[in-house]
Amino acid sequence: MSSAKPYIPHHRGKGAPGAANLRIDWRAELRIWWREIDKVVLGLVLLLMLIGTGAVAAASPASSDRLSTADVRLSEFYFFKQHLVWQALGLSVMLGTSLLSRERARQAGILLASAMLVLLALVPLIGFEVNGARRWINFGFSLQPSEFLKPGFAVLLAWILSLRLRDPGLPVLAFASAIMALIAILLMLQPNLGDTMLFAGIWFVLVLLSGVSVQRLSVLVGAGIAGVTAAYFLYDNARHRIDSFIGGGTAFDQVDLAQRTLLAGGWTGTGLWLGVRKMNLPEAHTDYIFSVIGEEFGLLICAFVVVLYIALLWRVLIRLVDDDNLFTVLGAAGLVAAIGGQAFINILVNLQMFPSKGMTLPLVSYGGSSTIAMCLTIGLLLAITRRNPFLRRQSPGLKALFERKEEPA
Repeated sequence: MSSAKPYIPHHRGKGAPGAANLRIDWRAELRIWWREIDKVVLGLVLLLMLIGTGAVAAASPASSDRLSTADVRLSEFYFFKQHLVWQALGLSVMLGTSLLSRERARQAGILLASAMLVLLALVPLIGFEVNGARRWINFGFSLQPSEFLKPGFAVLLAWILSLRLRDPGLPVLAFASAIMALIAILLMLQPNLGDTMLFAGIWFVLVLLSGVSVQRLSVLVGAGIAGVTAAYFLYDNARHRIDSFIGGGTAFDQVDLAQRTLLAGGWTGTGLWLGVRKMNLPEAHTDYIFSVIGEEFGLLICAFVVVLYIALLWRVLIRLVDDDNLFTVLGAAGLVAAIGGQAFINILVNLQMFPSKGMTLPLVSYGGSSTIAMCLTIGLLLAITRRNPFLRRQSPGLKALFERKEEPA
């Protein structure tokens, strides 16, 4: 075998060889990134975003008409054009974040959670109100801290719960539960029952996978049920939405209109921009975009969207089955729980099977903070689940979480 050194082209000018090496390093890093990321997950995400582009284009005229005033008339495609901008920014964030190593992604998630917790605490003080809820802070642009806290929360809890492998005596469950309780209190001050339930769902998934004893888990679940009961009696907004859902609501409330719109197109839909019922639907481009898809593209496309979300969840969980890193298993499970939980809450609301929660459909609905935050979530998921395809794993991975003996948390 030849021992000759590789040929390096001669560059004139100071610093030229270094620039060449930098370009070579970047190309090598990109090749490694492409080899290690889950391309199936990336493909499913891009397909959902493509469907979202068509859905927002369909919903934009309805929302523009409803939000126009006598003084300001919005273009029919105002929200569609804005959506393209947010999607471009979101894709940049997602791909940039996915370039991080697992360790860097963990550090970024913890820092994100810490920063968003501080901002969430400031929302009641300096936030501004929209439709009776104070959830946003104005930095020259609207920022909803709870949206960006979701991925950070999943990563933070995964890191805390994974520490029990180093020291089984650490009270990791107490730490995780205290953080969950703090977030629940801050969210209910807005009030935001929907996000509180989603955060609780993420917490529940991670605690369940971390191997907490059934007795401890039962106590915590009981505390959660007590919290929801208290919210029903203490918060008028929560009580009205739950009562409306149980009692069937009024003839044409939001959820009823959403279901009527969803079914109006039949199996194949009316066709793009031919829907009529969407014109009476509030938040057609955000909370109720699934109903717009049903009217204009048909129930078959709605079913396809549901299948895409299930495929995304399934792919991530299957990839974790043989992973030997507890933080990776918990972090990826928490992130995909945030995506899947929000998606199916939104879909069930549109089907009139869940009380209205004011949640967008991930990767599909129009949004600024929500689009960037969801793309950041996907980016962290891709970064955490990166793996060398040439390394064979023989550890039981996710299966071990259910097979090992229960240990005190």
